[in-house]
Amino acid sequence: MPTLLHIDASPRSDRSVSRQLTEEFAVAWKQSNAGGQIIYRDLGHNPVPLVTETFIAAVYTPPEMRSPELLAAISTSDQLISELQTATDYVFGVPMYNFSVPAGFKAYIDQIVVPGRTYAYAGDGSGSRIGLLKGKKATVIMSRGWLYRDGSPLSSCDLQESWIRMILGFVGVTDLEFVAAEGIANLERGKVGRDEYLRPIREQVRLKGRGGLAALKS
Repeated sequence: MPTLLHIDASPRSDRSVSRQLTEEFAVAWKQSNAGGQIIYRDLGHNPVPLVTETFIAAVYTPPEMRSPELLAAISTSDQLISELQTATDYVFGVPMYNFSVPAGFKAYIDQIVVPGRTYAYAGDGSGSRIGLLKGKKATVIMSRGWLYRDGSPLSSCDLQESWIRMILGFVGVTDLEFVAAEGIANLERGKVGRDEYLRPIREQVRLKGRGGLAALKS
C-alpha cells in the first residue's frame, strides 16, 4: 500500500513555514494516492528521547539477550524504524537552526541510525557500510531565515542540506529532493506578504507531492 511518512521538526505551530509546506505536500500526495495511508510524527511538539547509555547497550546486544530494561530503552527506536520501513515515501519538514537542524530532528536521526536495522557492515573488512532503507523516495522541505543558496554570502554556512543528504544516504535513502523556503526572516519583519512570498514555493511542493514515488508506481 502507498504510505507516506510525514514528519515535522519545527517547535512552532501556526507560524511554522515548514509545517505549512509539509501539509501542502501531504494533501497533494493523498490526492495522487487514493487508498494510501499517512503516518504522521511531530518531533517539534513530541520529541523522541535522546540517546542514553542504556540505549547504546541495547543496540549492541542481540535481541534475544536483551533484558526488559534494554527492550524498553530501544522500543522507541524500533517503532521509528518500523515506520520508515513501512512507508514508501517520506516528507520531512526541517527548519534551519544555527546553520544545521533542530535538536529534535537530530535526536530522531540518532534513534533510527542503528546497525542491522537501517544499515549493515559490508563484511569485507573494509569498514564500509550498506544502507538498508532502499527504494524509498524522500522530499525534504527546509525553511531558513536567510539566503544560503550558491553564490550567497552565507552559502558556506549551510550545514543543513549536506548533512541531511549524507545521513539519509547512509541508511540507503538516495532518491532525495530538497525544497528550500529561504529568507523567512523577511516574513517575520513584515517586509514581504506571507501568502505572496510562499505561493511559488507552495506550488513547487504540491507538484512534488503529486509526483511521489508511490504515485509513479500505482
